[in-house]
Amino acid sequence: MLRTPLGRFRLVGTLEGVSFLLLLFVAMPLKYFADIPGPVTVIGGIHGFLFTLYLGAVAYMIFAAGWRLPRVLGAVAAAILPFGPFVFERSLRRT
Repeated sequence: MLRTPLGRFRLVGTLEGVSFLLLLFVAMPLKYFADIPGPVTVIGGIHGFLFTLYLGAVAYMIFAAGWRLPRVLGAVAAAILPFGPFVFERSLRRT
């Protein structure tokens, strides 16, 4: 998986997507429904790092794989939607 630029991108996308789902469906409910804010701080920091890494991976794919603007915009849009990175990665497998 890590031998190709696309494989590295897919790994980063998967990690970013998982961290986003953990933030939305575990940490945020703990903060707002159970008054436990700690997980948001931890998972939020991890997610922020992975989101930045994901955007860097998108930029890398512009040069490594020749991604054009529509695909780049799709990747960025996917990063801000729940389950988006998984849907985007699936669309990459089809092409």
